[in-house]
Parts: sequence; C-alpha cells; structure tokens
Amino acid sequence: MSCDVHCAVEIKNICKTFGTLKANDDICLKVNRGEILALMGENGSGKTTLMNMLSGIYYPDSGCIYIDGEKATIRNPADAFALGIGMVHQHFKLVEVFSAAENIVLGLPGGMYINRKQLTKQIKEICSSYGFELDPYKKIYDMSVSEKQTVEIIKVLFRGASILILDEPTAVLTPQESDKLFEILRALKADNKAVVIITHKLNEVLAVSDRVAILRKGKYIGTTPTAEATIASLTEGMVGRAVSLEIERPVCAGKDRLEVEGLTYRDKDGITILDNVSFSLCGGEILGVAGIAGSGQKELCEVVAGLISQRSGKVTFIDENGQKHTVFGGDKKNESSRMNLGFVPEDRLGMGLVAGLNMVDNVMLRSYRSAKGIFVDRRKAKAKTEELIRKLDISTPGVNTIVRNLSGGNIQKVLLGREIDRDPDILIVAYPVRGLDINSSFAVYKLLNEQKSKGTAILFIGEDLDVLLQISDRILVLCAGKNNGVLNARCVTKEEIGLRMMHSAAGQYEGEGVNNESE
Repeated sequence: MSCDVHCAVEIKNICKTFGTLKANDDICLKVNRGEILALMGENGSGKTTLMNMLSGIYYPDSGCIYIDGEKATIRNPADAFALGIGMVHQHFKLVEVFSAAENIVLGLPGGMYINRKQLTKQIKEICSSYGFELDPYKKIYDMSVSEKQTVEIIKVLFRGASILILDEPTAVLTPQESDKLFEILRALKADNKAVVIITHKLNEVLAVSDRVAILRKGKYIGTTPTAEATIASLTEGMVGRAVSLEIERPVCAGKDRLEVEGLTYRDKDGITILDNVSFSLCGGEILGVAGIAGSGQKELCEVVAGLISQRSGKVTFIDENGQKHTVFGGDKKNESSRMNLGFVPEDRLGMGLVAGLNMVDNVMLRSYRSAKGIFVDRRKAKAKTEELIRKLDISTPGVNTIVRNLSGGNIQKVLLGREIDRDPDILIVAYPVRGLDINSSFAVYKLLNEQKSKGTAILFIGEDLDVLLQISDRILVLCAGKNNGVLNARCVTKEEIGLRMMHSAAGQYEGEGVNNESE
C-alpha cells in the first residue's frame, strides 16, 4: 500500500451497516499531517459513525484503515490510542468530582499512587506547547464548558495522540472561546498533528480548516480545499441542491403575553441558579436567550412552563383579553395551565417525547386528557400525525414507527410539530436545532417564524449566536443566572453578547442597542 508522504490516515472502501441502514457506503478519505480537515454532512450522513470506527468504538464491516501508510486493525479505543488516535466527543466523558489532572490520567496503567508533581509538570508542558490555560487541581464541577473541553483535549494529547478528532467542538462555546480553541487547533496543526473536526457551523469551517470533506446519505461526495469553498457550495454539497441561507425576521410584535419580575430559583442544594431575572415577551416576537452552559437557561424554561416553582419573584401570563394570571413563588399553584403554552425542552427523548412509543402515541400525549369517556380516539391522533408528516416533511416509514428509530432532525420535527399544532399563545423552545444539519435547522426556523407571524410569543433558548442575531427581535443574556441585559438583536454584535455571557457587570457594556430591563 502506498500513501502520500504526509498522509496520517487513509480510509479505504469502508462500509458499516446497522440492520437495513447503510451508515457508511464504500467511504474513501485521507487526512494529512499538519492540516485541519472539516468533516461535514447532514444528520444521518455517517460522519460520526466513520470517526467512531477510526477511534475504535465501532468496527467496520469491510474496508481498510491505514495509519502512516501501515494497515491498521482498530478493534477498540485502546488500539486507537496505541496508534496515536484520540477523539474528543461532543458530550464530555469526565468524572465531575475528580480534578483535571485526575481525569487526564484516569484509566492509564500504573500503580495506586500518582506522582502529582511529575503529573503537573507534564500537563503544564502540554499547556505551554499549545497555548492551553488549565489549573490541574481544579475540580471538573467547578469548570466552564471550555475548561472541560480543554481537559478532554489535553487528556488525548497526554496519551500521545497525534491524530485528533473533535465532534462539534464549538457547540456550546462563546465566540471568544471558539477563537481561543481555533488558535489551539492551529498550534496542533503547526506541530504536524492531523486534526479532524465534525461540525455544522459553516463560518467556522471556512475560518479554521484547510480542507472540507463532505458525506451525504452514507456516501463520500468529495474533498475541497477550503480556500476554494463557499458557504453556498458547501451547503449544496451536503444537501444535494441549492439552499437559501437567509433566516426571515418578520416584524409583527403585538401585545404583552409574558412578564417575569425578580425571578429567583435555587436548586435542592440551595445553590442559586436564577438570580433576580426580569424580562417581558410580546406576541409576535422572538426573544432569544444567550448564555454559556449552566447559566440558568434550562431552569428559566421550566419555571415559565410550570414544571418547577421559583423561590421568589413572579411570572405573569397575559391572555388575549389582557387579563393577567400571576404566579407567586411558593404561595400559589402555578397557573401556566391557564395559558395555551407549548414547550419544546432541551431533552427531546427524556422530557419531550417517549422514546419507546410510536409517533401516534407521542402526538396523543398532549391531547388524551381531553377525550370524552374512558377511551381515546386513536383515529384523530393518527390523522394528525399523518398531517404533521406531510406538513413538516418528516422522513419515516410510517406513523407507527418507534420514535427512537428516527433521526435527530425528524425527532425534533415530531416534537415541534406536536407543540405548534396546538396554536400556543406562548412557545418555549430550548436548543431546537442542536445537532441538526443545516437543512433540518432551516426547516425549524421557518416553523418558528410561521408561529411568530400568527402572533405567538416565542422564548428561544439558543447556543449559536449567529442564529440568535438573525432570528431574534431581542436577546436576553444570562450570566451566572443573572440578567445581563436585554439587547436589540438588530443593533448588537456577536462579540458584545459573548462578553456579556462571560462577565456579570452589565453596566460596563452600555451602548447602542442595549435595553437593560433588569436595571
């Protein structure tokens, strides 16, 4: 087997099948040393499956993998590490109660005792070489998302990885944190390491990669030098046709539908998650919520949806007649049921849908209580499900398909379609396009704008600031559970939002487009 001088990985005719689904179909791909290769494709195109075979999680049905020109057999992650391959997964695999240093050496062969002095020295050498900033003794539960990601990268480097795979590395990072990560990736590239990033963010692909490889429906479409690529060409390569990348922002704000005043929430351990948060939301408006992970976004959704009770402050729903229904913390039963409220939670299959039920049963979850008598009418639910499949272009073998067997994008369409079908007065959506490809994402944006045009008040929790700026009318920034400003999305910059997400002193950012309702 011959391989290019600088070729680190060559994947040749790889196939992988799960049941009747051909996840990878005769894939051929090269990754060179001293380059950053972006791997792109729609949901279900086989990107992660391919990289999981390279990192030893899956084993190919057929085909060969060559590392530095030598044929390799990768049966498990230990084999991958022995070949210098390390993968940083989208969902970090860290022990929260351990320190950074303990997580970095966890699982490595050795005795019962750790030479902490020597370990710290080695970690600091890696940090110095590539520009990482890390306290080896800091506990994982005290770390930000970017710090946890740093631990994961250092962990694979500590094990000698020279081929690094990062799955959606900027999914929950601020713009500043993403820029810092890109500098680290460039330093790894300069050290002649091969870097593969799996991502859906086209702007970041163009900013940091050297080449872009595209998969579509399990097949390899081709690899393009990034210098010759555009957002339009990459999108067309992934989807197979031209796609408009403009997110509409119709102006149709109406009457107030939601008022939140001085909202404070503490968890069962007494830790303050939301601290004196105030904002308002109008019908026909999308209010985006930005914040680094763990800033209280999840709890804000659940308080407004009536799933948990606030410690203090109040949430007021305003019906179409202007009548107010206020919920006081701990003093009164949550009255969110009086409003026609739709909720698309972050956890699609844990809180939003029942993974083991079929599509019809999941659609019925919102309506079965309204049935007259002791029996439910499945015919209406089936007809409604069929209507949602047609309207939202849900890819499924049929209405009786078990939900867990659908792709992520189609699962999200089922959940969003069910909630929107109720014509809600207020719609809460948390990370509705997380992990979705560009085609599915724009289908979701279109659905939300259709609801906005009907007068629905939408609370949109997002992580992609580019999208938040395009789709939102205003943006509420949460920092450590506090309201750090409500900003006019047409006037503010992505960089200012990123600064507010990381720093709690809102007063130092006063400027055009800012409306600090909390002050």
